[in-house]
Amino acid sequence: MGIELNRRSFLNAAATAAALAAAGPLLSACGGGGAQRAGVNSESGLRAALPAHVPLSSIKPDIASIAGGPDALTDPGFLTYPANRVATVPGVPGKGGRYSAVVPLWGTIPPADNAFYQAMDKALGIRLEMKPADGNTYNTIVSTMTAAKRLPDWITLPSWWNPNFNTGGLAGSQLADLTPFLSGDNVKKYPNLAAIPTAAWRAGAWGDKIYGIPSFSSGFAITGTTFYRRDVLEARGITADQVKSADDLMNLGKELTDAKAGVWAFDDLYTYLYTSFGAPLKWKVDNGKLVHLFQTDEWFEALDWLHRLATAGYVHPDALAGDQAGTTRFYAGKVLIAGGGTGAWNLADHQNGVAANPAYRRGAFDFFTADGKGTPRVDMGPATSIVSYLNANLKPEQVEELLAVANYLAAPFGSAEYTMVNFGVEGTHFTTEGGVPAPTEAGRKEVQAQTYPFLASPAQVISNQTAPNVTKDLAAWQAANVKALAKPVFWGMNVSMPQAQATAEAAQAVMDTVKDCYHGKKKVQDVKDAVATWKGSGGGDRLIAWMDENVLQKHGTGQ
Repeated sequence: MGIELNRRSFLNAAATAAALAAAGPLLSACGGGGAQRAGVNSESGLRAALPAHVPLSSIKPDIASIAGGPDALTDPGFLTYPANRVATVPGVPGKGGRYSAVVPLWGTIPPADNAFYQAMDKALGIRLEMKPADGNTYNTIVSTMTAAKRLPDWITLPSWWNPNFNTGGLAGSQLADLTPFLSGDNVKKYPNLAAIPTAAWRAGAWGDKIYGIPSFSSGFAITGTTFYRRDVLEARGITADQVKSADDLMNLGKELTDAKAGVWAFDDLYTYLYTSFGAPLKWKVDNGKLVHLFQTDEWFEALDWLHRLATAGYVHPDALAGDQAGTTRFYAGKVLIAGGGTGAWNLADHQNGVAANPAYRRGAFDFFTADGKGTPRVDMGPATSIVSYLNANLKPEQVEELLAVANYLAAPFGSAEYTMVNFGVEGTHFTTEGGVPAPTEAGRKEVQAQTYPFLASPAQVISNQTAPNVTKDLAAWQAANVKALAKPVFWGMNVSMPQAQATAEAAQAVMDTVKDCYHGKKKVQDVKDAVATWKGSGGGDRLIAWMDENVLQKHGTGQ
């Protein structure tokens, strides 16, 4: 339970920022921190730099992955924790080096130099001084280090903060180029790293070179979806397949809302619904012309629908007021439909939901088009948003030693190494109960506030050990929807851009007006007015022109 709670905290903390990262290229402003060092990744250039992909077969899932298209596939499912914890790394990977590492942590920071850290040092064969930092203020903590050029030997730089960190500018200056060690077949020296899907390595690629090591990667990376209280709706004879259009969803809102009983159909939906109207996440190309989301009729149509949803009284008043406690409302049955990241569908969610209502069951609507016609399309986000980097001052032999350590940390789910990294030492940090690792008090203090997986980890799996039906539900939903996933324009292309363009990309004034619109406080015309200002004095037109000239015309769409 502890690991699931920690992951859920991390996912919730990162959800909004990660959704923005998924909406377009990963951006890094190149102002203030020196000259731009790494420009736009090109498909042809990356092809030579990306590590080969060599899947592992030592541990087989209960529910196999299903491919939906290029780089799109479901996460494998495990209904039980593997009983035979296979060792995938022979011997000890390290050679006695001493290093420091900084990672973000959304939770209580473990005591320094605790028994788990000591056991990990022994298993890794190095002295790794772990320095987890508060994830909520991590962007400012790291920015201070980069400005002073005092990075640790190994550091995690979540991609949604690339503009803050100027990651593209750090690549090749403060961050080590890993291309000679990992490109192509070179990665086969590290089998667990080679098993990470190729798409995930793009998140740490700058200027057609590999700098970053991915964690928590997935072939089903999307901004989120529209959840519903499956137990409540099915008890009323309502099934997910009855919702095939925006009109169906609006009508369902009318049917489910009972303000006198304190029940509203909806919480916030915007981030996870507007693409159903045919709008892109951020960019599209129309007859060779680059078009921004704010220029599309489909986006304004979606905003009009969401505005009508709010003013019709079908959205919970607290959601309209900006109260972020939507999960609590969902558990309590005060709202029955809510947008959210797919990371919310896990064991901790099941446990919390059942605590509020024993019948609790989360479900998600299949993707649909707003008019109920044609084939749904959902733009994929980057395969991961968690990437770690090595210090450029490390010697080649030190880089190789830490890559060998990363290979240990990236061992597959259920392996001996994975069990050590995620649960610690059996008998000290966890006991096995019913085949499932259960944390002890020491494990909860030292291990469950995860640290090492933010340096390197295997591709994600679906696993909810004491609630296999949750795994089955999520796996079935992914399988039913994976063919709708498609690569958006500039998919997986890290772009270093001038600060002015990065500010225009954020479009904060527009997004503030958008929120007021889908909360019913402002009208669509107000958004149009905000967009007009953004295009002019806000730098929007200059952003579009810059992206067209420097990315689209030179490097294509990344699709």
